[in-house]
Amino acid sequence: MNNKFFITTAFCLTALQYTFAQEGMRPEMSEFYEPVTPVVTPGKDLPGGGFTAPSDAIILFDGKDLSAWENTQGGAAEWKVKDGVLTVDKSKGDIRTKEKFENFQLHIEWRIPEDIQGDGQGRGNSGVYLQGMYELQVLDSYKNATYVNGQAGSIYKQTAPLVNAMRKPGEWNVYDIIYTAPVFKEDGTYRTRPQVTVMLNGVVLQNNTTILGTTEYIGFPRVVKHGAGPILLQSHGDPSAPISFRNIWIRRM
Repeated sequence: MNNKFFITTAFCLTALQYTFAQEGMRPEMSEFYEPVTPVVTPGKDLPGGGFTAPSDAIILFDGKDLSAWENTQGGAAEWKVKDGVLTVDKSKGDIRTKEKFENFQLHIEWRIPEDIQGDGQGRGNSGVYLQGMYELQVLDSYKNATYVNGQAGSIYKQTAPLVNAMRKPGEWNVYDIIYTAPVFKEDGTYRTRPQVTVMLNGVVLQNNTTILGTTEYIGFPRVVKHGAGPILLQSHGDPSAPISFRNIWIRRM
């Protein structure tokens, strides 16, 4: 007898065992009712795209003030808040959340100025740093060529977005981000690397993408052991008009 016979026989026996196991089963034998799934009230649609926070979200910016934020030295965040919109003040540097996070769902809406000037990386440049370590690029990528792993929706200098789903300057863009924090070994190397899924304006740009390490401007990713970290918004030094943000909220997962 050859191997094919034994494999075929084993397959048939397994199929018979499965069939016998199903006999006498009732629908309720594969159903469970606890723990009960928590109820979350979803947000409401906003004009120009996006939607308000669900009931279990932590509000990071609701258009009123920057009480949830600080500068990178721990002082007051001093970007401009007007008419429900947060605008980068390039003279004040980056800002970050006071709270720190691990696994989360993050929603953030951003707008390139309608009168934006410049090209490439010098056109509406900013970034959303996950755990303060890993940059999701913000840039005007509407008819603006640059290196593809540096355009909007890229994990900066690592992974290009699957598509370009930018709206034109003056319109709101909406990021929805699902992030899984890394786990480290005792020696400081990754046990599991950070993972991220990103949607821009409802279109998937990053699909469970593995982040290789820190997102360096010069050089390649480094592995830096860390714990929970903030959401950081970048005040980039490009000469173009500063971009704006609104409706920022996060859900721990």
